Amino acid sequence: MTDEPTPIAYSALEPGTPVQSSDGQQFGTVASVLVVEEVSVFDGIVVDTSNGPRFVDADHVGTITTAYVRTTVSPDEVAGLPEPADNTPVFRADARDDTGSSLSDRIGRMFGRGKWKREE
Repeated sequence: MTDEPTPIAYSALEPGTPVQSSDGQQFGTVASVLVVEEVSVFDGIVVDTSNGPRFVDADHVGTITTAYVRTTVSPDEVAGLPEPADNTPVFRADARDDTGSSLSDRIGRMFGRGKWKREE
C-alpha cells in the first residue's frame, strides 16, 4: 500500500486543503472553488494566504489530491496573484449536509464529502 495522496476532482476538494506553489511550498489553503455555472466549468480556486484571499486560475491548478493542491505558479509569482473577482460564483462544501437519496449522495456521505453550495 502506498502513502501517496490520491488525485481527486475539483468537486471533491475540501476547504482548508493546503495549496502549494510549483516547487511544493505551501502558500495558503483552499477557501473556495469557483465555477462558471452556465457551462459547468471549473474556473479556479480562492486561496486564503497571509496576504488575504488570492485567485488561482484553473489553468494554473496543476494537481488536486486528497492532501494538497499543487499549482504551476512559481514561488516568485505567488505574491502577484490577483484578488478574487466579485462576480464569479463561489461554492463551498458543507460536510454536514447529509441529505439526498441519490447514489452520488450516498457515496458522498460514505466518504465524508459534503455537497458544494453556491454562496449568495
